[in-house]
Amino acid sequence: MTKRILISLTIGIILGALFIDVSHAPWLRTLTTGALALLLFAVGFQLGQGGDLKERVRQLPRSALMVPILAGLGSLLGAVATSLFLNVSAGHASLAAICFGWYSMPSVLIAQTYDLTVATLVLLTNVFREVLAIVFIPWIARRIGPFPAVASGGATALDVTLPIISQSTDVETALVAIYSGSVMSGVVPVLVPFVIRLLQG
Repeated sequence: MTKRILISLTIGIILGALFIDVSHAPWLRTLTTGALALLLFAVGFQLGQGGDLKERVRQLPRSALMVPILAGLGSLLGAVATSLFLNVSAGHASLAAICFGWYSMPSVLIAQTYDLTVATLVLLTNVFREVLAIVFIPWIARRIGPFPAVASGGATALDVTLPIISQSTDVETALVAIYSGSVMSGVVPVLVPFVIRLLQG
């Protein structure tokens, strides 16, 4: 799985380098949206098979409830620790970390209400997080465990990385990913303005 992901990513980078801008490939956005929709359909199909979905949710271990909390804390602590070795303040590193892989809306919000340079940092950090999650989730699931694989996806466990998590683990873990991704996506619009106010203040 990881090999196929890396090969696909490499081919995409090579082909992308041949285009000056996205306007030369108007089909790309449609292809990306369609591919993601198809992958999510496949996940939904798997979730719907083999019994009562409500019962499966009830049977999830209590530890699954802690996945988004621990993933969020891990992201934050990792960012603060990394800022000690880079020329980035702990506050700005924290701002990048609490987006949990969601780069579109938070970057725009930060650019409009705080600082354009920090918004660029947040955008790039979370794009790289998503790409790294896509590449490493199969390895993490195999070597470390299903819940760490979910945690590495952050907020993207609800959409972009959900198909990878589903293919690398099982149906129950996919349910945890949907729950975790939903929680983390839900808190980002609250945490980002809160941290901005702290930094301004």
